[in-house]
Amino acid sequence: MPRIAARRFARRALGLATPHPDIAAALAHHGYVQIDPINVCGRMHDLILRNRVAGYREGDLMRHLHGDESKTRAADGRAAFEHHMPGTHILVAFPLEAWPHLREAMRTRARTTGAWSGRLTPRERELAPRLLAEIAARGPLGSEDFDDDRRAHRPAWGAASLVKSTLQKLFFHGRVLIVQRSNNRRRYDLPQCALPAALLASPAASAEETARWLALLKLRQRRLAALKRDELRLITDAVQPVRISDADCPPLFILREDTPLLVSEIENRESKIEDPAAPLLLAPLDPLLYDRRVTSALWDFDYTWEVYTPPHKRARGYYALPVLAGTELVGHVGPKADRANRRLTVVSRRVRRGHALAPAVRELARWLGLRR
Repeated sequence: MPRIAARRFARRALGLATPHPDIAAALAHHGYVQIDPINVCGRMHDLILRNRVAGYREGDLMRHLHGDESKTRAADGRAAFEHHMPGTHILVAFPLEAWPHLREAMRTRARTTGAWSGRLTPRERELAPRLLAEIAARGPLGSEDFDDDRRAHRPAWGAASLVKSTLQKLFFHGRVLIVQRSNNRRRYDLPQCALPAALLASPAASAEETARWLALLKLRQRRLAALKRDELRLITDAVQPVRISDADCPPLFILREDTPLLVSEIENRESKIEDPAAPLLLAPLDPLLYDRRVTSALWDFDYTWEVYTPPHKRARGYYALPVLAGTELVGHVGPKADRANRRLTVVSRRVRRGHALAPAVRELARWLGLRR
């Protein structure tokens, strides 16, 4: 199929043409949303969802995950939770169905060495029962709520208290869960106080089941993706191969359930998704461009998120948002929120001639409650 049809399909399948009615629908469709705390012009998860959920407000994902403080122990009312992708330190928002597939990864972390997520050190192992007992008795707590000023010997990220490092590992191991965030500070509770009893009683998925789930999750998240040989072997019955006739793309696949949408975009060659004069500002890790190789081949856009790149090596800037205009990625803009003065400034930009950027920047400022 022609590349333009693949671009139209990707945009529609990823919820960028017709928004989802709510966050629950977006999570069900995409499988997860990546969470990141850096807030230059909105946090990653909010920037991802604001283009995909009707009426989305800054902070809505955290409200969906955790509700308000009075409801943090209403386990049966919780519809989603935060945890790490198996085998990684990538924090995401999952729907409840993911829980059985995470349990083996939690057990594995508790047995392996690692300053950030591995097994407890002797001092952490000695402290853990007291932390768990206090959470059970007092309810959700953060590291600052414990009377213990000891420091961790080998913290993973700079200076950290022993309480904080222990709680972090207990979270990785599934023994506590994040149930609230206040000024980006985590508060933890026991799983039995945060998740439905029936879910916790369900058996852990087998290794084969989880491997299949992860392969399908990759396609649910990206909708048009390259698959590794081992991934394809597990989900051959659920995918459809796609060949791009006018691009040097790796072999690509879609979910079979998305085939009717793909066919409609191939047949409707005159379709116009959106006026290119009204571009969208995408999150740096938006699913549309997460795979750099596919993004380069399919969209003629070579993009790297440079937040962790040394300043002298950055091509676009610290937190550059890619610009999607219709079926083209036409450049980037680097907005920065000055919350104290309620202003949004543009610190970098490079956009192909003929594409008006000001309306999209004004809309981002409005969404953030700032002035352009």
